[in-house]
Amino acid sequence: MTSPSAPIPVLVLGTGKIGRLVCQLLAESGDYAVTAVDLQAAMADAAIRDAAGRPYPHAQGVGADFTDPATLVRLGEGQRYIVSCAPFHCNLTIAEAAKVVGAHYLDLTEDVATTKGVMRLAEDASTAFIPQCGLAPGFISIVAAHLAAGMEPLERVHLRVGALPLHPRNRLKYNLTWSTEGLVNEYCNPCEAVVDGRMVTVPPLEGLETITLDGETYEAFNTSGGLGTLADTWLGKVKQADYKTLRYPGHRDLVAFLLEDLRFKEDRAGLKALLERSVPHTTEDQVLIYVSAVGYLGGSLSERTYAHKMRSRPLGGRVWGAIQVSTASGICAVLDLHAAGRIQQRGLVRQETIAYSDFIANRFGMAYA
Repeated sequence: MTSPSAPIPVLVLGTGKIGRLVCQLLAESGDYAVTAVDLQAAMADAAIRDAAGRPYPHAQGVGADFTDPATLVRLGEGQRYIVSCAPFHCNLTIAEAAKVVGAHYLDLTEDVATTKGVMRLAEDASTAFIPQCGLAPGFISIVAAHLAAGMEPLERVHLRVGALPLHPRNRLKYNLTWSTEGLVNEYCNPCEAVVDGRMVTVPPLEGLETITLDGETYEAFNTSGGLGTLADTWLGKVKQADYKTLRYPGHRDLVAFLLEDLRFKEDRAGLKALLERSVPHTTEDQVLIYVSAVGYLGGSLSERTYAHKMRSRPLGGRVWGAIQVSTASGICAVLDLHAAGRIQQRGLVRQETIAYSDFIANRFGMAYA
C-alpha cells in the first residue's frame, strides 16, 4: 500500500499479548496513526513505544475503561478504524460504538454469540464490520476457501490449528500463549459444524483424532469458534466441515478431567484462575496449521491440503511468540487490505471472502509465507 499524505487514524483497544504487537506493526508501517487504549495506562503507553523506549510517530497511549459506551464513543470520534484486541465479552459494546461514530470495526473473537451480534450490527452499516480476524478463525478460513475453490461438489473440509509450546514440561504439555479467557471459552462452549449438509452443534473436547505433521503425532478435538462463519457460508454447499484444536497427546483427557470430573465447566472464573496460577506463559511456541479440502475437480475426487508451522521470531527489536505474530499479522493484513480497497468496503466482511493471494502478498500477511 502506498503511504497516504496523512496517517490513517486507528484506535486499538486492549494492549495485551496481541494488542501490543498490533500497535507496533501498524505504527512502524508509518501509514497509521495509532491510539492504544488499555485499562492500565502504563500498558497503553508501552504499546506505542519501540524496543528502545522511544514513542512511535503519530502514536499515543491512553488509559481508559473501554467497557463504558460513552468513553468508547468519545475515543472513537475521528477514528477511521476501531480494532478490538479486548476480551470477547467487550466486543459487542465496542462494535456498537464503532457504528455510532462511523468507524470500520475489526476484532479477534472466536466467540460464536458475539460474532452473531456483530453480524446483526453490520446488516445496515455504512462501514465495514470484520469480525474473527487473526489465525483461527481468520487466516484458517481464508486458506480453506482458497483450497476449496473450483471444487464441485465440495465434499468435506477439515481445519486444524494448534498453538503449542516448543518445550512443554508439565503434564498438560501446554503453556499459556494467548488469552486464558479465550482458551476456557473454546474448551467449554458448543462447537458448530456441518454434518451431512446440515448445521449441527457438537460437544467440545469430543471427536478425538490423531494427526501426524512432519513426523510428529498430535491429537485433535472439537473446540468452539474456529470454524468462524464458514459453516454458515457453505451451508448447502459442503457435506462436512469441522474445526479442531491440535495439542500434544494426552492434553485433552486432562482438560476433560478438570472440566467434567472436577466440574470446572461450571466455574470458568475458577478455571481461568487455576490455569494462570499453575501454567506458565511462554513466547517459545509454535503454531501448527493444517487444512484439507476434498471435492470433485474435472469429475475426479481430489484433495488439496495446506500444512504450515510458524515459530516465534524477532520483530522491531523484540521477540514475539508465534501465536502473537500469527494473530496480530492476520488482523493487520485484513485492515491494510481494506484500507487499500482490496476487500469489501461496507457491511459484514467474512474472512473466507478475502483472497488468499492478496493476503499472503500483503506486507503484514507475509508473516505466513
